[in-house]
Amino acid sequence: MAFADLLGKSAAGEATIATADLPHHRPRAKRVIFLFMHGGPSHVDTFDYKPELAKQHGKPLPFDKPRIQFAKTGNLLKSPWKFRQYGQSGAWVSDLFPHVARHVDDLTFIKSMHGSNEAHGGALLKVHTGSDTFVRPSMGSWISYGLGTENQNLPSFITINPTLGHGGVRNFGSAFLPPIHQATRIGQTRAPMKNAKIENLTSFSNTPAELQRRQLAMLRELDQAKAGSGEIDAALSARLESFELAYRMQTETPELMDLSRETAETLALYGINDGPTDNFGRECLLARRFCEAGVRFVQVTHNYWDQHSKLKEKHSELAAEVDLPIAGLLTDLKRRGLLEDTLVIWGAEFGRTPTAQGGNGRDHNPHAFTYWMAGGGVKSGFSYGQSDPFGFYTEDEKVHVHDFHATVLHLLGIDHERLTYRYGGRDFRLTDVEGKVIHPIFA
Repeated sequence: MAFADLLGKSAAGEATIATADLPHHRPRAKRVIFLFMHGGPSHVDTFDYKPELAKQHGKPLPFDKPRIQFAKTGNLLKSPWKFRQYGQSGAWVSDLFPHVARHVDDLTFIKSMHGSNEAHGGALLKVHTGSDTFVRPSMGSWISYGLGTENQNLPSFITINPTLGHGGVRNFGSAFLPPIHQATRIGQTRAPMKNAKIENLTSFSNTPAELQRRQLAMLRELDQAKAGSGEIDAALSARLESFELAYRMQTETPELMDLSRETAETLALYGINDGPTDNFGRECLLARRFCEAGVRFVQVTHNYWDQHSKLKEKHSELAAEVDLPIAGLLTDLKRRGLLEDTLVIWGAEFGRTPTAQGGNGRDHNPHAFTYWMAGGGVKSGFSYGQSDPFGFYTEDEKVHVHDFHATVLHLLGIDHERLTYRYGGRDFRLTDVEGKVIHPIFA
């Protein structure tokens, strides 16, 4: 009877896997889309305009470089792209992002981000989990644990085309949180999104619903029998929960994954079926569809922005793949009334040095990089913080990765100091023992 009731519940508005007493305060955002540019786009070539860098091109950096560097770099290297001002806010954007540039009056730029790790693996883990040294739950898992899903037929956390390197599944895993809060993966790095699917998710046409119900009922009986004997098996319980969720997902996921249901105008808006933008366009459109259906946190990954050489050639190629789809996503969310309570985040694990590596490349730079946010309660046409005149270090209104996490949680109605989970004899949280909320960016 309980299982039948579970299957018969309405999909809308039920956070069925939330386990914390949240929200702590009035949320400004209900959901998050994280556009993650794996590899580290150069902030001084995209959104952090540095005219002094052009003036001093070819000269040595006029102050000390970091004591620890990923690789050796030479003199200052000006940006190969022109910057222009856009919108009423007058925000500077390089020619790499002409489509996103038209949305600057909807964006909040954070130009003083900084982290603590010069290597991709550690930096990715820091951005995704708050720790570059220990196995910790990912940000999406913490949000899933705190808020659950708005739709019981869908997971609360989905990652699209994630990288399986540089920390791999740890970047979207749940660690010691209940396993139901880890991400559901769609696609994988460098594989065509046209063929992407959720692995092991069958359809009722392959296995009749009645047979699946009987299988799940048997698993439930076995689980209850083991629990009655005094044994607690979290892995078994999590596996059963995942089976039950997969059963419910069969009613909605195939339709959500079917982009042919969209109009030709919408497909063109995202650059789908149009050469280099097709893959990422599909990722962005899926993100919109899943968020609209009630998924709490969707990460969309693009790679590989790691130009130690051939900066102009590769950054141009990569930007051309994502610029139009990102602009399309912002347009689509706004016209559907979703941008108001959907927080869109664009960023990476770090930025790049203003000094040259190998003559036409840039090295990793965790000491200063740029993120932007849109919707979800942040200001429009606003810029917060700044790096030094060359873009090597943050200077004013610094925002550490822990501050970023605290701010995202706050926008979702979560006090980062109160969202904790007891494990191994101590309380853990996404921001560890640090983090401050960046209130000035709130609308």
